[in-house]
Amino acid sequence: MDTEKLASRDSEELGNKIFSQVVKAGRRTYFVDVRTTRSNDYYITVTESRKRTLGDGSMSFDRHKIFLYKEDFAKFESGLMAAMDFVKREKSEYFNNVAEEPYRMSLDEEFDSL
Repeated sequence: MDTEKLASRDSEELGNKIFSQVVKAGRRTYFVDVRTTRSNDYYITVTESRKRTLGDGSMSFDRHKIFLYKEDFAKFESGLMAAMDFVKREKSEYFNNVAEEPYRMSLDEEFDSL
């Protein structure tokens, strides 16, 4: 399936993507996307894509996705920040090796990685 068909299918199923942030983290890649509904409301999808090597040596990707809707933004942010603050207090060394600016992937690269 070519990228135009994938992009079209993705937009139809999940709403139009208006912003995307890609975070590469070793064998995992996180896609944080802002999408719009038909009524022009925003929601966020977070996709974890993890590369796996199958028994025959070929590669596969496991993907997990969460949807975050506008009515939950503030609560989710509060919960995430509380959890991050806890880890920063308890395990500050996790934050010493701060990664550089997240990589922005082109749509062609993004579809190739899925």
